Amino acid sequence: MARLEAGTTAPPLETHPALAGLVQLRAGAAYSVDSATLALALLAGPSRAGGWCGVVGVPDFGAEAAVALGVDLERTVLVPDAGDQWLEVTAALVDVATVVVVKPPGRVVPSAAEKLAARLRKRGAALVAWGDWPRCEVRLTTREPAWSGLGGGHGHLRARRLVVEAQRGTAPPRRGALWFPAEDQSYRPVEPAPSVPLAEGVA
Repeated sequence: MARLEAGTTAPPLETHPALAGLVQLRAGAAYSVDSATLALALLAGPSRAGGWCGVVGVPDFGAEAAVALGVDLERTVLVPDAGDQWLEVTAALVDVATVVVVKPPGRVVPSAAEKLAARLRKRGAALVAWGDWPRCEVRLTTREPAWSGLGGGHGHLRARRLVVEAQRGTAPPRRGALWFPAEDQSYRPVEPAPSVPLAEGVA
């Protein structure tokens, strides 16, 4: 009874520093993202911490982008095309990996999502769905992407700024502006503009 009254909290997993203020990955939970960038960023945290990762249904997996975010490819299992067996393959990877990214080929029925959720809780793994996923813990979406570096038809793309929105249930969404990547090729929150003190005597 004491355990039930206190409640149980799934253990946290390493989360990429750029996303740490928006979402905390937890074992046993499923997350939904709308882009490869966010999928790789959520994969990177547990990978950097030494966990095994899996990626299912992403034939154009960006290995270079994954490495830049901190994903260790030597501990990443790729299944580019699982066909009709994608759910079974995902479940098998959940048994051995800390976090699994899956891109479902179509609509996911709630009953299938619930079966996989039970497996996630049992194995202490996290699922990142690239696309819609029933009853996920948090939905992450990208907004207002903007590249810098080009001007007057010349130059090179040097940095990308975007806003990430994290929606958990019916709670108000959290929003944060991020560099993905910044000019120094790091992935981090956009620093707030420094405040300028008023000159003496100015009201």
